[in-house]
Amino acid sequence: MPIAQRFTTRVAASSLVAAAAFALVGVQAAGQTATAATPQKAAATVDCTAANTKLTVDKVSRPINTLLLTATNTGTKPCNLYGAPYLAAGADAQAPVPWLDSSKPQAVVTLAPGESGYAGIGTSSPDGYEGHIAKTLGVDFSNKNLNGSLGKGATLPLPNGGVYFNSANFVTYWQSDVYDALFG
Repeated sequence: MPIAQRFTTRVAASSLVAAAAFALVGVQAAGQTATAATPQKAAATVDCTAANTKLTVDKVSRPINTLLLTATNTGTKPCNLYGAPYLAAGADAQAPVPWLDSSKPQAVVTLAPGESGYAGIGTSSPDGYEGHIAKTLGVDFSNKNLNGSLGKGATLPLPNGGVYFNSANFVTYWQSDVYDALFG
């Protein structure tokens, strides 16, 4: 048998196998269309707030002058973390800790019950000025429009009895991964 004819025969056989596989998939898909046409009730998602979320703040070894804020969904429904947390470094904070724009994720962070979301807090830098030691951290959750807070906030004690903040402080947007919150 000439080489060209063998090649044509193999291509034809391969095409038949592929067509049979697609036909089988089509039959299986047709059997599933009846169930797919029935609307499935999606799990209701709520906003993450201090009422359905446990907050913790911890000092990390790297990067230096950084804290990790963790929000864990303690509710029974998935919840959304919008934007970044509104933070007040100390009871007499004059301005909120600014959001780090370069950390903005592509999507809202949604936490299933028991899952956690993270925000990195840069407390100070040698470039900063007007520093102070804060003993508490006020935390409020952002609303969906990122123009205000949701519900009542929480106040957390800061590690080691207080943390130094200066004008170079920032907070990242909520992240679903610790690494992204600290190094992203």
